Amino acid sequence: MKNTKINNWLLIGFIIIIFTSCAPGNAEFSTDPAGFWMGLWHGFISFFTFIISLFSDNVGIYEINNNGGWYNFGFILGVSIFFGGSSKGTCRR
Repeated sequence: MKNTKINNWLLIGFIIIIFTSCAPGNAEFSTDPAGFWMGLWHGFISFFTFIISLFSDNVGIYEINNNGGWYNFGFILGVSIFFGGSSKGTCRR
């Protein structure tokens, strides 16, 4: 039972590292701006990058060098997919 708990924590840590390895604000978009697909990804991992940005000045939630509207649309779409969208607002009790 003890090994299972340790393995679960290691798996969760590994998943968080994988998700935040492509976090916004790195040097990847120094020449070409981030587009729709990167906005979608950055919106999807926004929760994890927010937690890490509280402890690190090198990680941001939003990519500064983006192509404008399409990046913003992808970011909002990614955030809404990750946090459940508006489906809970339409459910009846």
